[in-house]
Amino acid sequence: MVQITGVATVTDETFAAEVLAAEGPVLVDFTADWCPPCRQMVPVLAEIAREQADRLTVVSLDVDHNPETQAAYGVLSMPTLMVFRGGEPVKSVVGARAKARLLRELDDVL
Repeated sequence: MVQITGVATVTDETFAAEVLAAEGPVLVDFTADWCPPCRQMVPVLAEIAREQADRLTVVSLDVDHNPETQAAYGVLSMPTLMVFRGGEPVKSVVGARAKARLLRELDDVL
């Protein structure tokens, strides 16, 4: 699995503690090693994690190794980026996109 600088990896076992119980908003990158658009998102997510660290936590979940969480949130396409706040998903976007576009799309939930 690709490690993204500044982005923690979560699993089915750690999802509740790392994402659902988090104090602020958490952006979850549902990803897979076989997914080329997911690899395109690596530098984008690393920049967002670094630049938005005071407002947003960014984590990554490999769907092939963590099917329970993927199924629980109905994630069918990779990459799916989902923002959680207060233990609930509040925004979801599917597909690779430029950093500026992604930040605009997430602005209302940050």
